[in-house]
Amino acid sequence: MSVADLTGPGADLDTLRSRIDEVDQALLGLLAQRARIVQQVGELKHQHGAPVYRPEREAQIYRTLASRNPGPLSDQALQGIWREIISASRELERRLRVAYLGPAGTFSEMALLAHFGARVEAVACASIDEVFRSTEARACDFGVVPVENSTEGAVNRTLDLMLLTPLRIIGEVSIPIHHNLMNQSGERAVIRKICAHPQALAQCTTWLDRNLPGIERAPVSSNAEGARLASLDPAVAAIAATAAAERYGLAIADAGIQDDPQNRTRFAVIGDYRCAPSGQDQTSLILSVPDRAGAVHALIEPLARHRVSMKRFESRQARQGQWEYYFYIDLIGHADDPQLAAALAELREHAAFFKLVGSYPRAA
Repeated sequence: MSVADLTGPGADLDTLRSRIDEVDQALLGLLAQRARIVQQVGELKHQHGAPVYRPEREAQIYRTLASRNPGPLSDQALQGIWREIISASRELERRLRVAYLGPAGTFSEMALLAHFGARVEAVACASIDEVFRSTEARACDFGVVPVENSTEGAVNRTLDLMLLTPLRIIGEVSIPIHHNLMNQSGERAVIRKICAHPQALAQCTTWLDRNLPGIERAPVSSNAEGARLASLDPAVAAIAATAAAERYGLAIADAGIQDDPQNRTRFAVIGDYRCAPSGQDQTSLILSVPDRAGAVHALIEPLARHRVSMKRFESRQARQGQWEYYFYIDLIGHADDPQLAAALAELREHAAFFKLVGSYPRAA
């Protein structure tokens, strides 16, 4: 009897369940075979001092899966399954320590899990500065920091620290941001104060003005910290993710209160690693120019001439030195790609300050 006979329209429920059991057994054998190969790879890496985590290699795996996906599972669902397979396989070599802006239940933790999977040691940090310090000191292998939000723009503290850190960006992840108003009772009437990260408060301004005018809004270090404070006081509400409500035993009074329903935040993964080209990459730079007419045009003209696409261009006022602004630029391609390499060589000549922050796989 063929597989089609077993799983066709005429198959009964018991037959279909039996077939699922057979497929599960086959998958289990293949996963065990894959894990044994990973262990062999790990032994070779150890002998040659190679890194456990290679983001460019994992990005290539996900793209290959998407190109070969026969359905009916979506590419996103398939990537989620393989992310955990890869995360568990990576742990066979060594469990990575990854720093993030804590406490547990923040969107930063969600971004960490979306990028690395669950089989890492997630290290909660009290501030973005601490994420950088822990990663620079090698107390953690990597860090995850917010870079920009689709509603509120750049996360300025991250940009300031990117200017100073010896670390590179080695990956990026973008996640949807759904804000929920939560407190102990799930009732709006008892709320006297709302605690959340300043970005979250800003992203919900219109909703709060309309539905809770006059209620005190207290900025705190993270949304999860706001949820923790709400768990201690029935008059305090928080704005946070569903995971924070579950972790701190809160009830959601209103869901999806962000002003932009398509609200997203992009996070950078930072570490002491130089990514090789993956085939679909992005390069981040920080530049400054002397204070003279036409300096900015002269700086970016090589990009157009070498046909390099710019994904992001943002200026930020300098806090030190003699130049007025730093320019944060994201370019499509890897620094080793011939066209981009030629453009970067010219940029170095024209820039008063030049820092290659990283070339890394571009998020889908």
